[in-house]
Amino acid sequence: MTAGAPPAAAAHKRLRAILGGSAGNLVEWYDWYTYSAAALYFAPVFFPKGDKTAQLLNTAAVFAVGFFARPVGAWLMGRHADRAGRKAALMLSVAMMCAGSLVIALTPGAARIGVAAPVILLLARVFQGLSLGGEYGASATYMSETAGRTYRGFWSSFNYVTLIGGQLLALGVLMGVRSLLSATAMAEWGWRIPFVIGAALAFVAFWLRRHLQESASFLGVSAANAERGSARALIARYPRETATIVGLTAGGSMIFYVYTTYMQKFLTNSAGFTVDQATFLSAATLLAFMAMQPLSGWISDKVGRKAMLVTAFGGSTLLTWPVMTGIAAASSMGTAFLLILAALLVESAYTSISAVVKAELFPASVRSLGVALPYALANATFGGTAEYIAFWFKEAGIERGFYVYASVLSGIGLLAALSMQDTRRHSRILED
Repeated sequence: MTAGAPPAAAAHKRLRAILGGSAGNLVEWYDWYTYSAAALYFAPVFFPKGDKTAQLLNTAAVFAVGFFARPVGAWLMGRHADRAGRKAALMLSVAMMCAGSLVIALTPGAARIGVAAPVILLLARVFQGLSLGGEYGASATYMSETAGRTYRGFWSSFNYVTLIGGQLLALGVLMGVRSLLSATAMAEWGWRIPFVIGAALAFVAFWLRRHLQESASFLGVSAANAERGSARALIARYPRETATIVGLTAGGSMIFYVYTTYMQKFLTNSAGFTVDQATFLSAATLLAFMAMQPLSGWISDKVGRKAMLVTAFGGSTLLTWPVMTGIAAASSMGTAFLLILAALLVESAYTSISAVVKAELFPASVRSLGVALPYALANATFGGTAEYIAFWFKEAGIERGFYVYASVLSGIGLLAALSMQDTRRHSRILED
């Protein structure tokens, strides 16, 4: 990271940079996933009319709208990160997430302020979407640039470790609050506590990010470079790379959200498990999934990124139907756990290297924008709508149609993986 620095000093700086970027990323994703984790409790507060599925459908729609704000945030803060620096974008994104969580925590329910309640919820979620749209590009770029050539797959995998960690933390806080409060208190006001905690953690993350060092890759880009943060240059000069990210994200995001955020609802709404059982299963499988990331990232440093991607998307294309039908028919928590775990093991071959593959495709002048914008567009279109489409299929009485839909998107990811070069050998990150 620093030319001429002793190996021990360089390693210390690299570790500090990875940890600093990871901590903020964890908080960002905690705030984002708290909405999904707490949706079972606050859906009746903001959407009091209709049955359980209808209420969840409304909260899933707001969840999807937040995703559609992410491409705008990706463009704005991806451009900002390529022009003002990765550190500046990281600080701005976490400050915005803090504000969004605080608004959700303090907004009264529909019983008190009527239609204004879901409107404010929607606006807060849009604000969080803008934040996270910029966070992914800046953090994925920063962590990949500071990871070092030899173990770039391993170190950059902590982008998803903290992403999953944020989701686990959201579930853990929710379970902790649920154990301390009665069901009535939880439904009336207890669900707000995780959002307050998220706002406080985001404030701490902002303070931590103030002390990060800027990456050498960004510092090496001339201020006179006309390409810096230019969407026109990105599309005109790197169309193949941009399309590759869209294809990978379409399949990868869909499968990820099927087995993480949507799975908790699927277990209660389709498989017949209780809320507490579904929450436990989600937490246990996510913990195992998080532990898989560094190992899969390390394997990619040995065998290459392309082989891992083909494994992930080929496996998901074949397994989605049997795994989902198996979970729906599962008679025990153990069976459901093993099926979800098997699917996530395959998915980890993609998620562990998702950040580094995207970063290695672009030069530093448009890297943050290149990582963020096509990812956010595809993630909003396919990942952000996953829950909504799943509930739509269920309400239409053809729930298994959703399994086919997810498998087709995995197939698109497989085609994108097969058509690309191995970025481990052809990386555009030149600094070690």
